[in-house]
Amino acid sequence: MHLYRCLGLALLATIPAWSQLSVIPYETSTSPADEQMRIPPPVSGQAYPAITRSEERSNYLRAGLTLITARNSNVVVGANTTPESDTNYSILPTISLNQTTPRNNMTLTYSPGFTFYQHTSSLNAMDQNGALNWQYRISQHTNVTVNDDFQKSSNIFNQLYPIGGVVISGSGQSPSAEVVAPNANRLSNIANVGVNTQFSRDGMIGANGVFIKTRYSNAEEASDFSDSNLEGGSVFYSRRLSNAQYLGGTYQYVRSSTHPVSTQTASVNISTEVQTHTISTFYTVYLNPTLSLSFSIGPQYFDVTQTPSLSFRAWTPYAAVSLGWQRSRTNWVASYARTVIGDTGLVGAFYSNSAATSVRWLPARRWAIELSANLFIIKNVAPLLISSTPDGHTVSGAASLQHVLNESFVVEFRYAQLHQSYDGIATLAAVPNSSRVSISVSYHLRRPLGR
Repeated sequence: MHLYRCLGLALLATIPAWSQLSVIPYETSTSPADEQMRIPPPVSGQAYPAITRSEERSNYLRAGLTLITARNSNVVVGANTTPESDTNYSILPTISLNQTTPRNNMTLTYSPGFTFYQHTSSLNAMDQNGALNWQYRISQHTNVTVNDDFQKSSNIFNQLYPIGGVVISGSGQSPSAEVVAPNANRLSNIANVGVNTQFSRDGMIGANGVFIKTRYSNAEEASDFSDSNLEGGSVFYSRRLSNAQYLGGTYQYVRSSTHPVSTQTASVNISTEVQTHTISTFYTVYLNPTLSLSFSIGPQYFDVTQTPSLSFRAWTPYAAVSLGWQRSRTNWVASYARTVIGDTGLVGAFYSNSAATSVRWLPARRWAIELSANLFIIKNVAPLLISSTPDGHTVSGAASLQHVLNESFVVEFRYAQLHQSYDGIATLAAVPNSSRVSISVSYHLRRPLGR
């Protein structure tokens, strides 16, 4: 709902400009006289690209079907203590649209999914996946961006690796990791809206908003976990020091609230609200046109309130580092962030240290190799308030090999591993490890659209 309101306002804002503007190329100008500023990753509100430059496409309508056979090592639900493995089969139709014009770039993807388990038929499910990425240039120096990712799934590996690929942001204050209940049906929606304007040759200001909702539909499947809401906003100032260096500052406010999925069986039957105020300075250097390195650092103030009337407030340092490198046949992204968060899937507020990386390489014309890894460590900011809420860590990784048979058929082999260690969560203490081996065959048709 938040997304549609913001999208409507953004569209209304662009109407007066349609009859006033001359055609301006969507790509950034390369003329030294009026070179448009880049938007540094710490404040862009966008994720780094997940593919190489040679794989990028524009102006197309694509439809396809993917068939997957997978073996999961852990298909237990809730607090069961006996590990079980099973084979499942998935059918994933997909439709995707991209439209690129001199001022507009929009990509819309929708993919429902049907999964059937060979022995554990109670886990048979229908998934829903949708993604929108829209960028609109109101004038030569003013841009609006809207992103929305929607997912409904009970497959923990689909939750970690959605249809859009591994999502790594340059902002350490963006959602990066959480604790997930294995094989529990979960709905999540992440929406981002942003606007920026270049008011001088070397100066830019902007604002971003984020709205996140997470829900588990079955209390028995996620008895020790929490539903959550998050909303926040930020403003930034960016200064171009040279063609390759940017320096700026940001202020961000975030409010998140959590409440147990099951009030009867939750080990901690309380609700939590976490508010954070972060003031940071960022520096981005473009070592070459396709390689950027960003740093952010500053103080963060947080206020934790728990029912009925407990509260805790303190200051803490915030820091983030990210790297993005996209070439014709290689794409590498990495990030690290240290911050306070409340929407982890557990009750409470936590110091979070998270790191993520993803590498995609095309060693030959029809082959692709992709590797990704994530580390997520949390520590309770106020253990005396909620002593039974655990500290813990999550480690995950995936490796895949893709082979393009022809213009329409692609075969992929994938292995993924997940370890979640949180002693106070019965669902995870019994079976902390999960792995998945899969093979998929995809068929798709692409129709070019006129510019």
